[in-house]
Amino acid sequence: MKSRVVTKQRVADHGEVLTGKREVDAMLDLVQQETRRIDSRFLEPACGDGNFLAEVLARKLGVVEDRYGKSQLEYERYAVLAVSSVYGIDILEDNVRQCRERLLGVFDATYTRLFKGGVEDRCLAAVRFILERNVIWGDALTLKTVGGPEAGSIIFSEWSSVNGSLLKRRDFSFRELLAQESYKEMPLFSDLGDEAFVPRPEKEYPPVHFLELADAQQR
Repeated sequence: MKSRVVTKQRVADHGEVLTGKREVDAMLDLVQQETRRIDSRFLEPACGDGNFLAEVLARKLGVVEDRYGKSQLEYERYAVLAVSSVYGIDILEDNVRQCRERLLGVFDATYTRLFKGGVEDRCLAAVRFILERNVIWGDALTLKTVGGPEAGSIIFSEWSSVNGSLLKRRDFSFRELLAQESYKEMPLFSDLGDEAFVPRPEKEYPPVHFLELADAQQR
């Protein structure tokens, strides 16, 4: 009974609505081709505890398994890239925490099933690090973070594959990404074509091996 009361209060306070799996599947089926692209980026601006993002990641990891499941290093490389392509914002801290853990669980379940005796701790650490950057405790309406002593601009990290095993990180202000009206219909971090709006990064980092991502402390 207590959880029901809390849920009603959260709906009243924050308009929180949980989307069921059937509805999630139906909506993602409309963009099925994109969910099968390992590096196609998805942003959920009110991600809750991850109903949409978990299914997006599960579909992407299914593609990675089909293509690279016989090689642990290849699987790790592309599975980490799949994780790096999903982004979320939520105004409630517990939702953000649960979403990160849920996405890590989706990754870990497949990874440990495929490579029972040889799970690479550095790979799991890299996934945790990426999820900390990609799932933000913030307000998608104000474009600012919520936690901490002061609200700052929401910053997202773009992760790009370089020479196979290297990942390059560039940080962008979410406000900058939405700065031009024409950009709203373009993919996240779009830099296609001379006439496209090309966002300028707040900060860039040198490429690093994806297994060394967490150790590099690129915060």
